[in-house]
Amino acid sequence: MSVSNFSFSIDTAGRGLYEITDRVEHAVSSASAREALALVFCRHTSCSLVLMENADPTACRDLERYMDELVPDGTGYAHTAEGPDDMPSHIKMALTRTSESIPVISGRLALGTWQGIFLWEHRDRPHRRSLVVSISQ
Repeated sequence: MSVSNFSFSIDTAGRGLYEITDRVEHAVSSASAREALALVFCRHTSCSLVLMENADPTACRDLERYMDELVPDGTGYAHTAEGPDDMPSHIKMALTRTSESIPVISGRLALGTWQGIFLWEHRDRPHRRSLVVSISQ
């Protein structure tokens, strides 16, 4: 088995879902992968990765609203070194994931028709987020 690793960064403008499907597809293409497994990993503890519907943006907004209601800012957490969104961002990351594994079949990510890969920024302020894509074939 061979493994190819690709790194890239995403600049966020603050909270929200940022689609990165095209960046992962580029890594698959660059590895000339035909039948493989693509592992996407986020190197941070205050953002996460999710597979989500990418056709209707209201689906992403509803997901964000739900998570903000589940884990609100400023509710008496001890860990507030970087502001009232500090600990809530870590909890949101722990409730979701920092990696996603997607099969590669015939050189393409085996995503469903309406699925996209998203970086989910949980912090209010802009950040530069580092990701790694490992293609195992």
